[in-house]
Amino acid sequence: MAVFTSTLPDDLLDLLAEKARKLSLPKNKLIEKALRIYLDQLNKAEYIQSYKNASSDEDTMSIAEEGMEDYLKQIGE
Repeated sequence: MAVFTSTLPDDLLDLLAEKARKLSLPKNKLIEKALRIYLDQLNKAEYIQSYKNASSDEDTMSIAEEGMEDYLKQIGE
């Protein structure tokens, strides 16, 4: 495991220490969990944005619509 050193504003460090104490977690574990959650949210937002971008692309929508037509024919048989 790598070592990472950073600076935090005093108020944020105080909140971190308080929450870590309440949860009986080391501060580094709390930071690790929070960072994983945040990075996961960023990935989800990126994924959502890619769908929004695809929905405004006429070629992509045409391909999707053709695929849905084929799918509906298959399940209708």
